[in-house]
Amino acid sequence: MILEVAILPVIPGKNAEFEAAFQQASSIISSMKGYISHELQVCLEDSNKYLLLVHWETLEDHTVGFRGSAEYQEWRKLLHHFYDPFPVVEHYIVNQSYKPQ
Repeated sequence: MILEVAILPVIPGKNAEFEAAFQQASSIISSMKGYISHELQVCLEDSNKYLLLVHWETLEDHTVGFRGSAEYQEWRKLLHHFYDPFPVVEHYIVNQSYKPQ
């Protein structure tokens, strides 16, 4: 399993519009092959910053399947104009056997 992590810097004053658009966009991402779950959190220290976490079965489900799809174009139209600057997206391997020392 892969965890996609993105910090989303939303243009000040656009929070309510962004959150409404994200509700719409949630149905898009959740319908994709390899999608497991997602959550969106708002930062306490900076209410214009959001944390998006998406679990995918494989990296390719996100980078090839989702990003290469017509559905991604709709996701992009709904959300990308809210970001400044554009978010950095990283992927992490979910290691369920790791135990902190």
